[in-house]
Amino acid sequence: MTYDWLATLAFASTLILTTLIGRRIAFSIPAFAKMRELNLEVDKTKLAKMRFREAVKRNNKVGLLTNLGFFIVLVPFCVNLEPRPLWRHVVDFLVVLLVFDFMYYLTHRFLFHGKILRKVHALHHQARETTHIDALYVHPLETFIGLLLFFGAFPIVCLAYGTPLNAFSAGIATLAFTQLNTINHTFVNLPYFPFRQIDRITSIHAAHHVDMNQGNYATLTMIYDRIFGTFEEPVSRQTP
Repeated sequence: MTYDWLATLAFASTLILTTLIGRRIAFSIPAFAKMRELNLEVDKTKLAKMRFREAVKRNNKVGLLTNLGFFIVLVPFCVNLEPRPLWRHVVDFLVVLLVFDFMYYLTHRFLFHGKILRKVHALHHQARETTHIDALYVHPLETFIGLLLFFGAFPIVCLAYGTPLNAFSAGIATLAFTQLNTINHTFVNLPYFPFRQIDRITSIHAAHHVDMNQGNYATLTMIYDRIFGTFEEPVSRQTP
């Protein structure tokens, strides 16, 4: 593997541009715009508390520094600009997310909900009725571990393939990772077509926040919870 800074630039550009375009498109939909307003209203109340605000600020700082570190030290060795057919982009996208989610499932279940890091994870579980900002109300150590697991999936997949990932498919996988982790915590009450699945995703993670002992330990998909018997049915939420 070689240090490919140009591919890393393409990776970062893909992530930033797709994030900005995706948000613009999503919030042009009235139903999503309404949900954003509801979340922001509750978020302001939470951020008015100094302890909450400072915790989010510390977490954001650690998250930014950790991302920059991985972008400089690790990502350039794991991405390139070699052309690939569309099916390969899709496969790489799915494989990265599935490898990460498996590692996160194990970490979440046995470390964050076990004895070793339970107190660290307890900060995040102070949020019983989650809204958008609760995705950032996390202990900095937990944020570092989460990013370590995600970016750690890159070299694992690269070693399995024997070749780096394409920068664009890696960027889209990172977009899915960041957005799904945020959406998981966002209050959404859209139990009608075509947004029913988004409502289900948030309700599944809301069930995990009811207590710290049941299930729904994966963060991107419930495949591993279903396989290992820790899946919880979603809870109904009427107001944030």
